[in-house]
Amino acid sequence: MAVDDRISKIEEEIKKTPYNKATSHHIGKLKAKLSRLKEESLQRSSSGYKGKGFHIKKSGDSTAVLVGFPSVGKSTILNQITNAESKIGAYEFTTLDIIPGIMEYKGAQIQIFDIPGIITGASKGKGRGREILSVARNSDLILMVLDVFNPQHLKVITEELRNIGIRLNESIPDVTVKKSKMGGINLSSTIELTHIDEKTIRSILNEYGIHSADVLIRDDVTIDQFIDSLDTSICYIPMLILVNKIDLADEEHLQKIQLEMPDALLVAADQGLNIDKLKDKIFNILKLIRIYLKPQGRKADYKEPLIIRNRSTVGDVALKLHRDFVRNFRQARVWGSSVKFPGQKVGLEHVLHDEDVLRIIVKKR
Repeated sequence: MAVDDRISKIEEEIKKTPYNKATSHHIGKLKAKLSRLKEESLQRSSSGYKGKGFHIKKSGDSTAVLVGFPSVGKSTILNQITNAESKIGAYEFTTLDIIPGIMEYKGAQIQIFDIPGIITGASKGKGRGREILSVARNSDLILMVLDVFNPQHLKVITEELRNIGIRLNESIPDVTVKKSKMGGINLSSTIELTHIDEKTIRSILNEYGIHSADVLIRDDVTIDQFIDSLDTSICYIPMLILVNKIDLADEEHLQKIQLEMPDALLVAADQGLNIDKLKDKIFNILKLIRIYLKPQGRKADYKEPLIIRNRSTVGDVALKLHRDFVRNFRQARVWGSSVKFPGQKVGLEHVLHDEDVLRIIVKKR
């Protein structure tokens, strides 16, 4: 039986099996099998495809991908927030290639990709869907674009992304599994587990070929989350929902949309409505901060900040500049909210804040 057929069979069995305490062990085992088969299916499809693929070159400080059904306005959004010139048309599949653009905001250069519209069944290869969705796997942010009159597409697209191992707006489960050569499964948890029991955990581990390991769980994980923790191919990516074409809907419909999706940003791309809010949200969700470098004996460069991720250290900055800055590091001085007083001396492990001024001092050769 083909892998996809086996996947369908297991999915059907899971649907038919009522979930309760008595069946949780069986469902856990089925879901573990399903996860492994999906991973196998993805590996086969990626290695076996002979046609023209989507090859993209990443640049800038971070990457975001516009994902949505055909003709929801992704190209218009791209043109509004970047320097790209994406083809626009009032018909499906206008975008047939990956079109990149750079959004310059608060000193950051954020690469935005407009990918072809996905369709139901994309994760199973329909319409070159797996290739298209693979671009999203490598992004730092997914911008989910919905037509104001088709909000139900959110569920469809989320499922397609989930099928290729993308978890949207989810935290990485705090589960540690250290394999050992003998000793069996030693399970410990720091909290009470209410969604999964020890028998189910052992069954899932056996399905993955793990018979001896030390398992530490610090989250009240579900069966799905525990299985995800064993799959190294799972990607955890933040998502922002964009509901486009709101200028075509009445106030009552918009209120309904806002109630259904309170975290969504409502935009009218062709009118430029809420585009500035969109840029600000992208910057904030990516958790980028600005660091101003101050060479010794000179003023800080406030025109071209260095863009780094939030919670980055002096060592991260030094490595980004050049590995010799780490190798020959002597000390650093910082002016800003991350220190107690201006010009405070700090080490490589010091965590920087937005708009800190940094001077790195290296050893003289």
